[in-house]
Amino acid sequence: MIGIVIISVVFTVIGMILSGTLQSKFHRYSQVPLPNGMSGAEVAAAMLRAYGIFDVRITSVEGRLTDHYNPQDKTVNLSHDVYYGRSVAAAAVAAHECGHAVQHATAYSMLQMRSRLVPVVQIAASIQQYLFMFGLVGFALLDNPIIMMVVLAAFGATCLFSLVTLPVEFDASRRALAWLDQSGIARGAEYEGAKDALFWAAMTYVAAALAALLQFLYLLLRFLASRE
Repeated sequence: MIGIVIISVVFTVIGMILSGTLQSKFHRYSQVPLPNGMSGAEVAAAMLRAYGIFDVRITSVEGRLTDHYNPQDKTVNLSHDVYYGRSVAAAAVAAHECGHAVQHATAYSMLQMRSRLVPVVQIAASIQQYLFMFGLVGFALLDNPIIMMVVLAAFGATCLFSLVTLPVEFDASRRALAWLDQSGIARGAEYEGAKDALFWAAMTYVAAALAALLQFLYLLLRFLASRE
């Protein structure tokens, strides 16, 4: 099972590099002010109004780049720097999260699928956590075909969730950039900056999806080899 460990370590390092790049990009574009001086919260409110969405609240949350949309209580949650920021970075992130709200309002199929997978993925994550907690003893248990199938199902669920997340995130960015351009909030250099920032944010999801896919394929090939 050293293969799983190697994949995890390699993609952890890749994830750290991508995260560092994203932080750098966000810092860079946080220094570029929007021509109209709008804050991230104001950008989010304007985008929601433009799409006729009036039942979504915009809130400020703690942390850095902790921005997210919660479909359960219909809230666009923006980190302090994004909520109050009046920069290209703040506008890009705020519009991206509103992109998810638009997906929710229009019943975007991939977002619905990801939401349905959440309870399954939570169980799958627990199984994976216990497997790594037990270390070599836990890996030895994988010689049991029944346990191996349970582990395969857990990693398969995580892999599916990561893959479904990709179109959800890319679509939210597409909607955000299109609206930022159409509304005139970010054009020219500002638009390119927003596009660059959202690109690197998307790359963190791509790395996570590749890691999940490789882990699942490794386990699947091991299982198939054991059945021969």
